[in-house]
Amino acid sequence: MGMIYIVVASIIWGVLHSFLASYWFKHRVKQLFGAPAYYRLYRFSYNLFSVASLFPIMVMLVAFPDRLLYSIPAPWNYGMTILQGLAVFVLIAGVMQTGALEFAGLAQLSAAYTELMGTFHEDSRPAGLVVNGVYSYVRHPLYSAGLLFIWLSPEMTLNRLVLWITFTLYIIIGAYFEERKLIRDFGAEYAEYKARTPMFIPRLHKTS
Repeated sequence: MGMIYIVVASIIWGVLHSFLASYWFKHRVKQLFGAPAYYRLYRFSYNLFSVASLFPIMVMLVAFPDRLLYSIPAPWNYGMTILQGLAVFVLIAGVMQTGALEFAGLAQLSAAYTELMGTFHEDSRPAGLVVNGVYSYVRHPLYSAGLLFIWLSPEMTLNRLVLWITFTLYIIIGAYFEERKLIRDFGAEYAEYKARTPMFIPRLHKTS
């Protein structure tokens, strides 16, 4: 029964997460609070809600009855841990490339940034498409690194397996809709980038 609660809670989290990131919701928030307040507060509030709403799922993961499925012995578990560390490095690199403070929504909280962004209108073009660094190997390095990290856990339980499967499906579906937004924002530039760069599994060489 605990697994059902985990799946349902994860689906609800994913639906809310996607809804709050939708153009429709962003447009309504902008209309309600005004463009300056939207650009100043939305990103930080969105991230804060996403993390806070994920907490109950993590509590379910450890609180509900569980069963160990496998535990990788040494020395193989060391290699998996090293690869998990590599995944964390890619996550950090990807966030740094897109701007760590902007990614967290902290830069937008500053008055100077608000004044700058307040001059943008609803259809303003995003600052720019990042295609270098880790993004030259794969279009969604944060998703790829996140999936690598969770699936390379040396120890797997039944609850964790159910949650990882749910999250994996959400990431794959979410990436599809995210790319529709990117096509809308960047048009032919993103279409060309998409044509030459893999989605999740990187090539062994960078794209030019």
